[in-house]
Amino acid sequence: MNPYADNQPPPLPAFAAESALGEDPNDLGPVAGAAGVVEAVLRHPRRIMFQLSQGASPGRVIGLLFALALVFIAGYGLIVGSFSGGAQWWLAPLKITAGLLAAGVICLPSLYIFSCLGGSAARWREVAGALGGLLALTTLLLVGFAPVAWIFSQSTESVATMGALHLAFWLVAVGFGVRFLARAFHHFGLRSEAGLKAWIIIFLLVTLQMTTALRPLVGPAGKTIMPAEKKFFLTHWLETLDAKTPTR
Repeated sequence: MNPYADNQPPPLPAFAAESALGEDPNDLGPVAGAAGVVEAVLRHPRRIMFQLSQGASPGRVIGLLFALALVFIAGYGLIVGSFSGGAQWWLAPLKITAGLLAAGVICLPSLYIFSCLGGSAARWREVAGALGGLLALTTLLLVGFAPVAWIFSQSTESVATMGALHLAFWLVAVGFGVRFLARAFHHFGLRSEAGLKAWIIIFLLVTLQMTTALRPLVGPAGKTIMPAEKKFFLTHWLETLDAKTPTR
């Protein structure tokens, strides 16, 4: 018999399974206007998911998610362009915004297909809304990182350093955006995550290739708006690191 048995702490309670959408009163809160969408994405993501699946106007929510994502990424693009100034003040925001929109459009069909293969009953609007939520949260976090990025852009002349910093911010932000996406598909009945994990890798590769397809984003503007030579993003990065003069 253990004399200390009565002094043992009680076992920790198990975490309760997340309730279905609509069962929590917070899910039914309004998502009105841009400020409401930002608040919901940050504090009450289930409100967004409920609006997409059962709300009266999911199209409005989807439109706001994508619109906010484009506004936020354009704002961050200004910080990227401030590194070199000149034509990059408008070229960098334009290219980054267009690149993100193109990546979303390119990857949306495969996201829908993988969701179907994973057993989800999500409709096109729900899949598009989940992608919009990923982009909105990702770009919102980038706006939060913008002051830090600006400080470094004004205190260093190394293109490689700034490129690595922007890449790190992008990967961190996408990580949180992916959590939103995975949680949304959990509520949309996804039974297998294998396809979703494959799609995340595809999405990252597409966005990273966009940084090279639309180069230069960091550093002085080129003679032409679009590059004349095709390159894989890893090749471009290695060439930047090996450049004899890695400064602007």
